[in-house]
Amino acid sequence: MAEAEKKESKGTVVLAYSGGLDTSCVLMWLMEEGYEVICYTADVGQGDDHEAIRTKAMALGAKKVYVEDLRDQFVQKFIWPTVQANAIYEDRYMLGTAIARPCIARKQIEIAIAEGAQFVSHGATGKGNDQIRFELTYYALSSDIECITPWRLPEFYKRFPGRPALVKYAEEKGIPVPVTKKDPWSMDGNLMHISYESGILENPATHAPDLWQMTVSPKDAPDTPEVLTIEFAGGVPIKVTNGDVVKDTALDIYLYLNEVGGKNGIGRIDIVENRFIGMKSRGCYETPGGAIIRAAHIDIEALTIDREVRKIRDTLTTEFTAQIYNGLWWSPECTFTRNCIGNTQTDVEGTVEIELYKGNITILGRSSPKSLYDEELVSMDVEGDYDPRNAAGFIKIASLRLRENVRLRGAPEI
Repeated sequence: MAEAEKKESKGTVVLAYSGGLDTSCVLMWLMEEGYEVICYTADVGQGDDHEAIRTKAMALGAKKVYVEDLRDQFVQKFIWPTVQANAIYEDRYMLGTAIARPCIARKQIEIAIAEGAQFVSHGATGKGNDQIRFELTYYALSSDIECITPWRLPEFYKRFPGRPALVKYAEEKGIPVPVTKKDPWSMDGNLMHISYESGILENPATHAPDLWQMTVSPKDAPDTPEVLTIEFAGGVPIKVTNGDVVKDTALDIYLYLNEVGGKNGIGRIDIVENRFIGMKSRGCYETPGGAIIRAAHIDIEALTIDREVRKIRDTLTTEFTAQIYNGLWWSPECTFTRNCIGNTQTDVEGTVEIELYKGNITILGRSSPKSLYDEELVSMDVEGDYDPRNAAGFIKIASLRLRENVRLRGAPEI
């Protein structure tokens, strides 16, 4: 077992631990610095061998290891509010990494409080968004906690300027080093999505290689379309039906839509985005289940939400999306915003039938017991409860300011 040099204890720190090279080196370094370290691993659907991670952390000298299955609460308490909002950052990014951080960090703070720890720590770099998301959550949930951020400490990042230095340190300290060749990009995944960035992707003109893991290329997707039905209640999916297959719990629904979306090439994007910290970054993302749910939710809303309520909700969505991206999930303003958005979803229920085919999502039909659509009222073949003569007065009032403008100022240049 590897042992850090013994020093007088500086206190207890709860480390968000992935089991990889970086956080394993952070674990050992913290112990060298004199901290007692409790490791915490969150299962948000990234597919890691969590028992192997637990064993590794204990072997390296962790005082205790927590492995927490957060998948169901991740879907119900964090992903579903983004569905209700149709949240999407800069028109394309569905917030898969951003929305996982407040879920992971909340449990970390709960552990720190239960263990009487004075510190928390994470392995996020000093250039990215995740350091902000983790730490704003820490401080929003505990006024007493302090965060140790190695990648912002000169004594750490100057000692470990790159991967070779970390590998050398790991070998010296008996930390198992991956024997497989490291991909020339970084990857972060959970059950909502996988993101790829850094390395060869840092040049935005470079074509992304075949790095995708959740989805097949649309070119290789089946030649036969796949049709399924999604049922909503309260603005979130409650059932998915695909022939004889029925899924009716939150986690099962999301995992299944990932599966069918992935095999049909749904949910790939390659974008340049604006980080909260002030720089642009290029990333590739795949969010198959999320893309399907978002398309279906937008469609059922069209049938069930009042026009003016939707306008206000859409304004709130812009704010909500920025709050999530910027790490402010636990802020007073974000709590207010998501509660308001949740109130707009009371009558968003019904079913949407969709077709998946080679990367495309096509809406086939929709129905709802709470529908605001009146077929007779809108019909061109039936007069219904509408007198066309009333439109004349409506148009006259609506055009009043336009007529006054041209009368007083003249016609605009044509």
